Amino acid sequence: MAPPSPQAPTHPVLVVGAGPVGLTAALALRHHQIPVTVLEADPAERRRPGSRALFVHRDSLDLLGTISPGLDKTLIDHGVIWPTRRTVYRDREVFSRTYPVQHTGAATPPFTSLRQVETEKHLLRACQDAGVRFVWDAPVTGTEPGPDGVRVYTADGTVHHARFVIAADGARSTVRHALGIPMSGTRSQAFHVVVDIAEDPGHPLPLERVFTYEHPALGGRSVMRVPFAGGFQLDLQCKDGDDPEQWATEEAARAWVARVVPPAYADRLLWVSRYHFLQVVADAFTDPAHRVLLVGEASHLFPPFGARGMNSGIADAVAAADAIAQALAGGERTAAVGAFAHARREAALFNSRAAGTALAHLRPRHRRTRLLQAFSARLAPLVPAWGEWLERAPYGPRTAPATAVHGKY
Repeated sequence: MAPPSPQAPTHPVLVVGAGPVGLTAALALRHHQIPVTVLEADPAERRRPGSRALFVHRDSLDLLGTISPGLDKTLIDHGVIWPTRRTVYRDREVFSRTYPVQHTGAATPPFTSLRQVETEKHLLRACQDAGVRFVWDAPVTGTEPGPDGVRVYTADGTVHHARFVIAADGARSTVRHALGIPMSGTRSQAFHVVVDIAEDPGHPLPLERVFTYEHPALGGRSVMRVPFAGGFQLDLQCKDGDDPEQWATEEAARAWVARVVPPAYADRLLWVSRYHFLQVVADAFTDPAHRVLLVGEASHLFPPFGARGMNSGIADAVAAADAIAQALAGGERTAAVGAFAHARREAALFNSRAAGTALAHLRPRHRRTRLLQAFSARLAPLVPAWGEWLERAPYGPRTAPATAVHGKY
């Protein structure tokens, strides 16, 4: 790579993307006392609608509390910890369990639930307090790594120079595309609809997560209700061949929401979104020169079962910062970054397989699976293990390497 141009100084590390994973990467670098600049395509006053990721799990809270002491407590205090999980098969409850919600100051709860926009707000404030530099309105248009560093080009014509780059620029990652790294996997043809709904203080719903298989009021479509601070989310699993106009518009959502929760909540919609399941993992998590590290949705996309997306992205970000800190401190760059890329790709592959297992349960292609679900629902009152299976199966396997950092609720 040619020597740096006079257009911009050389940074130790650039982070591309100011979502929750990019902000975590910046905080983790500052934890190592490494100067860091974040390039973000959107303006500083951006408004990002919707819940996107809700859960910050215990492992992620512990990581965030380590790189930014007190941030874990802030997220816990601003989220909710719902104590009850219920599973219903059509109109029959097959599983219900309530957990204690009291946690001592020294113990991290299993999760906290809040909208992603709130999580990002607290992460951004922590970054600002830690001295992270931000360049807003700076869409990245190209990336050119080499043995001595990385050039990053932004839309205003600036050429940024860095020793390392962490790419946290999401599913359509410009950095990944510039590196020519493909994503391999599958895409579901069917879609889900996600609706955020504001709580009605006069008539609050119970603080519980409820999954309903084949909801009788929705033509046999499955739906999940998940609380977050200030409201709840409904996630509707549509059928093959469903028309988005009948399910995924705001008007359509009001109609079916009124069949799932008290009708007054149909007028309290905050956000309606439609998504297809992508189950893909980048073929590599770094470039051949080991100067660019891919994290979060720039490197993997999963169906959201078990809240694997953002939580594994947080683990990616901390691991990337650790690898860069090791290299900057005199460690062998190829070994440090290569170990990061291998470990985090293995974690992503595990989470992808686990999400695929959950998807096969939720969208069974074989009559045998449907019969087994119906059989389990009938036996659940007599044999609780069958109800436990119906409760756990939609989230996929949980046994994994410690590096996976996958959801448990």
